[in-house]
Amino acid sequence: MPSTRGRLLVATPTLLDPNFHRTVVAMLEHGDEGALGVVLDRPTDAPLGEILPRWGDLAVAPGVVFLGGPVQTDGMIGLARCVVDVDPDHDHDDPPGLQRLWPGVATVDLDADPADLAGRVTGLRAFVGYAGWGAGQLEGEIAEGAWFVLDAAPGDLWTARPRALWRAVLRRQPGRVAQFANAPDDASSN
Repeated sequence: MPSTRGRLLVATPTLLDPNFHRTVVAMLEHGDEGALGVVLDRPTDAPLGEILPRWGDLAVAPGVVFLGGPVQTDGMIGLARCVVDVDPDHDHDDPPGLQRLWPGVATVDLDADPADLAGRVTGLRAFVGYAGWGAGQLEGEIAEGAWFVLDAAPGDLWTARPRALWRAVLRRQPGRVAQFANAPDDASSN
């Protein structure tokens, strides 16, 4: 199976696990040893500026901390919206604390000083915990039909309406996949 890195996992309506029911996961890593991503559509009520005051000015609307997944909920992952280099072959000379994932997106060390990243980072989302899979586990779940693997649109990671993301991503898909956006929350009520 090709890597899902840089793509979205969108829960199918049959995935009833409360950790992932109707979620959209941005895949940050995927290799032989496993996979890691963050849930994009589970905002909390906690303002980012109250949790991480130094980063508050860079918070992307709605400006809150997100639940990134059920693994290591005592830690946080920061995703930065970065200035994209015009030359894709340019070797990025990013400062410590910033690691590019793909064009326009990087992980950021939340212990770093945001001033050191001025001019490079234009927005930030912080996630408590992450979604993780051991070797072969994600591939098995995809084969069982638990996830759609879809391309991300430029605004998906930074949407101001995260709770509407699951339906929005499904609606824009071609063919039958778009129909799943209309699935009732409880299939037995259909």
